[in-house]
Amino acid sequence: MKKIFNLLLCFFPFITLNAQINEIGVFLGGSNFVGDVGKTTYVAPEKPAFGVLYKWNRSPRHSWRFSYTQSNIIGNDLKSDESGRKQRGYRFENDLKEFSAGLEFSFFDFNLHDYHPKITPYVFSGLNFILYDNLYRYDTAPNTIYAQKNVHSFAIPIILGIKSNITPRLVLAAEVGARYTFTDNIDGSNPNTSNPNIMKFGNLNNNDWYVFSGLTLTYTFGKKPCYCAE
Repeated sequence: MKKIFNLLLCFFPFITLNAQINEIGVFLGGSNFVGDVGKTTYVAPEKPAFGVLYKWNRSPRHSWRFSYTQSNIIGNDLKSDESGRKQRGYRFENDLKEFSAGLEFSFFDFNLHDYHPKITPYVFSGLNFILYDNLYRYDTAPNTIYAQKNVHSFAIPIILGIKSNITPRLVLAAEVGARYTFTDNIDGSNPNTSNPNIMKFGNLNNNDWYVFSGLTLTYTFGKKPCYCAE
C-alpha cells in the first residue's frame, strides 16, 4: 500500500506540473488604426507599440494569456487612398492602453518540457479593456481637437501568429492582431454627447478597429514533470 501511495504522489505532480509551465516576456512592434480618419489599410504600422505578457500553458495546445500593451494611435486623411478623405484633411492622435485576457490555441503540439526545436502557428482571442482619450471637435473649429482623458471601453482581439522555441528557455513569436472596439470615437468622429455643437462625421454605424503587429519574446519557467522509476 505504501508503494502505491508513493507512486500516486509522484504521478500527481506529473499531471499538474506538466501542463502548468509559465511564460513571461515582452511585445515590441507597431500600431495602426482603421476607422473614419486616415488610412484604411488593415496592416500598416505607423507608431511604435510595446507591452508585457504572461502565459499559463494549460496544455501543449492551450494557454491562458494576459497582457498589457500601449501605443500612440494616429490617423491622417492626407495619407489615405480615398480622395474624399484627402480633401477633408482631418488628423488625430490618441494614447491607447490595453489590458487583455484570453485563450491562445496552438495548431500543433507545443510542449515546452520537450526542448527539441518546434514551430507552430497559433490564434488568440479574448476580451480587452482599453483606456483612451475621448476626442471631439466643435462645428465652429473642426481642425481643433479637444479631449476628455482616460475614458474606457472594450475590444475583441483576433490575433494570428507563429512561434518557435529558439532556445530551451526562450520562445520567439511574430503576430498580427486586429482589435474590434466597442467604440466609434477613438478618432473623434462620433463623440457620446447630446451637445449639438459637437461634430459627428464618417460612418456612424461602424465601430473603430486598431491593429498591433510585432514580435513577442518570452522566457519559460516552471518545474518539469516528475517521472518515476518502477
